[in-house]
Amino acid sequence: MGIEDEIGALLRSQKQTLAVAESCTGGMLGQRITSTSGSSDYFRGGIIAYANEVKTRELDVPVEVLHEHGAVSRETAEAMVRGVRGKLDADLAVAVTGIAGPDGGTVEKPLGTTWIAWAGADGVHARRHRFGAGRERNRQLTVSIALMGLLDLLEGRGVGHSTR
Repeated sequence: MGIEDEIGALLRSQKQTLAVAESCTGGMLGQRITSTSGSSDYFRGGIIAYANEVKTRELDVPVEVLHEHGAVSRETAEAMVRGVRGKLDADLAVAVTGIAGPDGGTVEKPLGTTWIAWAGADGVHARRHRFGAGRERNRQLTVSIALMGLLDLLEGRGVGHSTR
């Protein structure tokens, strides 16, 4: 049984729904979640918000947040996760935004910098990761950590306390 199956079983048993907002992963997170048969029981959907305009229009990320903190920031990830949770009327949500590479990194935000945010009844949690170079690796790691954090929340642990 994969992590997607475990998440699905927990969402089903807890009668909770899930939504995702993705930037750097371009739909990979939603694909992993929907790879489980019966995911329509709990998966509300996702918004791929690659462009900043889509983040503001579809996820209600304030323009000021993007100008002040950038698309790859705690503030943007938190706004994205709140936005998708509200727009898709989900109990839980996950949002990812990052610099997958190979271009786009800076000294302050090097390649592989990624913010992942989770939202549920207990509030919003966000964590920064710096995976380094390698576009596909960065995207895969982002999805895996997003799923592990979701599993942590569903099992009543704080985000980032998975034993996997």
